[in-house]
Amino acid sequence: MNFIKGFLKFVPVFILAGLMIAKFDALVVAPIAFFTAVIVAMITEKKKWQECLDSALDSVKNILVAVFILMLAYTMANCFMGFGVGAAVVTLLLKVGVTARTVAVVGLVCTSILSVATGTSWGTFAACAPIFLWLSHIVGGNIYLTACAIAGGACFGDNLGLISDCMIVSSAIQGIKNIPDRVRHQGVWSVACLILAAIADYFMGVALGLSNARAEAFNLTENLTPEAVEYLTANKPIALELLNQVDSGAIPVYMIIPLILVVTLAVCKFNTFICIGSGIISSYILGLFAGTAGSLSDFLDNYVYEGFSSAGSWVIPMMMWVAAFGGVMQLMNAFEPLAKLVGKISFKVRHLMGWNAVMSLIGNAALSDEMAQIVTIGPVIKDITEENVVGSEEDMYTLSLRNATFSDAMGVFGSQLIPWHVYLGFYVGVAAAVYPLVQLRQMDFLKYNFIAIIAVGSLLILTFTGLDRFVPRFSIPREPKVQLKKNIK
Repeated sequence: MNFIKGFLKFVPVFILAGLMIAKFDALVVAPIAFFTAVIVAMITEKKKWQECLDSALDSVKNILVAVFILMLAYTMANCFMGFGVGAAVVTLLLKVGVTARTVAVVGLVCTSILSVATGTSWGTFAACAPIFLWLSHIVGGNIYLTACAIAGGACFGDNLGLISDCMIVSSAIQGIKNIPDRVRHQGVWSVACLILAAIADYFMGVALGLSNARAEAFNLTENLTPEAVEYLTANKPIALELLNQVDSGAIPVYMIIPLILVVTLAVCKFNTFICIGSGIISSYILGLFAGTAGSLSDFLDNYVYEGFSSAGSWVIPMMMWVAAFGGVMQLMNAFEPLAKLVGKISFKVRHLMGWNAVMSLIGNAALSDEMAQIVTIGPVIKDITEENVVGSEEDMYTLSLRNATFSDAMGVFGSQLIPWHVYLGFYVGVAAAVYPLVQLRQMDFLKYNFIAIIAVGSLLILTFTGLDRFVPRFSIPREPKVQLKKNIK
């Protein structure tokens, strides 16, 4: 009976995954999964509708900050495209010598650096998508390879940035008060994943036959068909403006300052809203001097209003339905059977820790939100460790560091491998807004997302096998320094 009950609790996850794999739209799938979860909660836990609704609304409240960031991020993307920031960066990279083969590598590294500085993967992707998706188009790169590179790179700072909310929350839940301890513990591993991903991006470019010839300039008439120009004029004129700016070569170099300002403020640990707001305002002010910005009313109507309305078109409703789904899954404690199973099937501490990583990944898939996974599964794996393992205070603290890494990495990098995840819904929305020539979908962000594949795969392999002892500062204590309580005679 308990097995059937536990299985029923995962039926909403199976429905969610199945419909997404069948390529149904996420905005349709999420409500179906939510109502299925409500029905299951009523059957298995005798929950009332109002209890389910309250839990769903509480979960939605957790993403409200992200919703506001999303609206500002769309606005900043519009400003960066329209006022010349994107054109200035593209022009500079063209002069440096970015090619079709290297554009994904450059995008990966740039987004990784920016995400560490800003502490927000969402803001990083929104800022860089209009730059690198169009740069990839200009130099003849593979749009899917580039999109995956900047999506994965945008997550790097969430996993290693000192000002990342994911890092701060995941550390706090595991009882880690000194965030730099996390950086020291996982720093070498994280950077190694980035380097390996950059190498993979480059050689995939070679395998795809992408050119290594430098693109000195962009010719609008040669690089866009009349149909594409017509489409952009009707659906995304601001993207056409960015391309015209690159084509003219008249954008002054100082238009790169707003992007530098955003990064600098983030490094100085200013709030995300201040960082993104500074990019919006500075790009408009400098645009007035560069002749790319118009009146204040034009700025408010065609950039701010357009950014807010674009963000709210379908991405925000989809995110809210997914968050509501996660709230109901938390209400019926869907992961309790898995927690008990982990203790039974683990024969060594590293096995138990490895299953904690798997739990985090499964939780992320079930809840479809990295922060929901962190706050829901984080306490579960903490309790699993404390209830099943004995060791010195120092060794248990090291296990806590690894659990925090699991919560964070399986949240942000794991999200890149889950087609129905709210993260990928956001990326699809931004990509559609800034680069409408190719209709990118959630599955498209999985194919070449090498940093996510490497990070998730290596974390599981290194932990289960004990090979993490060969990564500086990344090893966890081994028997007999730590032991499972059930193995102590």
